[in-house]
Amino acid sequence: MKLVIISGLSGSGKTVALHTLEDEDYYCVDNLPIGILPQFIDRLLSRGVQLYDNIAVGIDARSGSEDLHDFNTIMEWLKQRDTEKKIEIEIIYIQAELDTLIKRFSDTRRKHPLTKKGLPLSEAIEVERSLLQDVALRANLYVDTTNTNIHDLRNYIKQRVATRKQASLSLLFHSFGFKNGAPIDSDFVFDVRCLPNPHWEPNLRNLTGQDEGVINYLQDKEDVIEMLEHIKNYLNFVIPKFKKQNRYYLTVSIGCTGGQHRSVYIAEALHDFFSKQHENVSIHHRELSQITNPHR
Repeated sequence: MKLVIISGLSGSGKTVALHTLEDEDYYCVDNLPIGILPQFIDRLLSRGVQLYDNIAVGIDARSGSEDLHDFNTIMEWLKQRDTEKKIEIEIIYIQAELDTLIKRFSDTRRKHPLTKKGLPLSEAIEVERSLLQDVALRANLYVDTTNTNIHDLRNYIKQRVATRKQASLSLLFHSFGFKNGAPIDSDFVFDVRCLPNPHWEPNLRNLTGQDEGVINYLQDKEDVIEMLEHIKNYLNFVIPKFKKQNRYYLTVSIGCTGGQHRSVYIAEALHDFFSKQHENVSIHHRELSQITNPHR
């Protein structure tokens, strides 16, 4: 059985992620109190016929501080639950920056669950973040949706979580621009701002690293070739070690100034190279995606 726990901050996209998995034939339960998770799993395992191999549950701060305090104990219990029917557990933690979450609640006019206790919205979000700290620390995949729209999040969850084979590593190459901030949900960040910049070529300025003109400009540059080789060699060294540790997800971010030319080209080249060696390799270009606000 594969158990995916979806958690994180209200307004970050947890419900979108859970609905995406439901569309992929996961048996999904939203807002399950963490304290009854062991009984829920016991009930599923006691059935003579397993209707679903993949289960997803949504857990958030409404479980309460006492139950969330026991989160680590419950996770250890699940790991030891059944030697015959092994449970593969994944924890997906979704969050966004404070200003983004406040704007989403303002746009949708929905109430944060903790504001019912009389807390201002900004304070409620920080209290929620604190309550979920243990969940975040144990997460296999940490997702920041600050600059992600609904469609991107759905595709992200589908590619990285739903279609990933059990006990296999999902590898994501992610391009971005430092001018919009480095992504916080990365395992490795490579800075390629030292490479020749197509932005200063008038005929290439409006193109991207996916366009032939930029590709031709960069692929023959000695610095670009050397940078690619260094990154490939390093990843070839660390990926097997991550697999030995039973890591399910590895996010490699490539950043340049604007996230339009160099980082896109390098990410595409790495994606093409590692796709020939590994399953579950995907790519995402943050700055090339249309930026709209996702809703909860």
